[in-house]
Amino acid sequence: MNEDNTQAIQALKDVALESIKEQRRARRWGIFFKLFFVAYLLIALFALFGMGEPDGKLASADKITAVVDINGVIMDGAAASAEMVLPSLKDAFENKKTKGIILHINSPGGSPVQAGLINDEIRRLKAEHKDIPVYAVVSDMCASGGYYIAVAADEIYADKASIVGSIGVRMDNFGFTGLMEKLGVERRLYTAGANKGMLDPFLPENPDQAAFVHKMLETTHQQFINVVKEGRGKRLQDNPDLFSGLFWTGEDALTLGLIDGLGSDAFVARDKIGAEDMVNFTTEKDLFQRLSDRVQTSLHLMLSDDSTPHTMLH
Repeated sequence: MNEDNTQAIQALKDVALESIKEQRRARRWGIFFKLFFVAYLLIALFALFGMGEPDGKLASADKITAVVDINGVIMDGAAASAEMVLPSLKDAFENKKTKGIILHINSPGGSPVQAGLINDEIRRLKAEHKDIPVYAVVSDMCASGGYYIAVAADEIYADKASIVGSIGVRMDNFGFTGLMEKLGVERRLYTAGANKGMLDPFLPENPDQAAFVHKMLETTHQQFINVVKEGRGKRLQDNPDLFSGLFWTGEDALTLGLIDGLGSDAFVARDKIGAEDMVNFTTEKDLFQRLSDRVQTSLHLMLSDDSTPHTMLH
């Protein structure tokens, strides 16, 4: 094979390789634009159907029932945090068409601090807007921190199969000392302060430190009990299990005085408030932020058993 033929073959190879590269680039750009279009379409549909309806109802109705959602774990940074719920409550109370407010609750509980902040704000706004009644309506669950919020309402309604109660406080932790001994691992912890390393899962439990934590949990539990008694008053039945951390169906919760009746959002809006048009005032983060928050919440719950446990109404 002479030199001219060799150069010609090499040129053909170069052309073929460049053609293949160009096709690959074209495919990648094609996939990119298709994904971009799908994402844009989803966002547009979300904006159209997710946010358009409440504004329409608000414009056309003479009077409304304002709805504020308390969904999921009550914790800082989540959808059911004081940061997100408080502005929603303020907007709902201050709207001139609001005849009554529904707290739509579906929560297993969470932070006593966040639940307390929301409870306090509901009571403050009720005192400021005495003509606007507040009803809590339970969906699947209103437990612990969720119930802490609910008792700020004038009345509480639930489905007969809803889960209600769990008036208690918990703190989770683990102990790995036995496992470390089997593996031959030695824990070395350096602290300044005799109790700085308390509840470290890699150290044996200290009875004095455990007693201190238990006392702290009892204090938080008593705060919870006081809030429930203040909100429910004489409607609560005298039952030794009421503040034990047990939870009940909506039907049994009604018997115990934890709720005032069985009913849905629509029932409360129509028969209690007298304004069938419900407008949701819940402040929402954008779609991408909510997806990110869900991932962060899941990670937080999986990793919450660290050396500094969190007190949970959960």
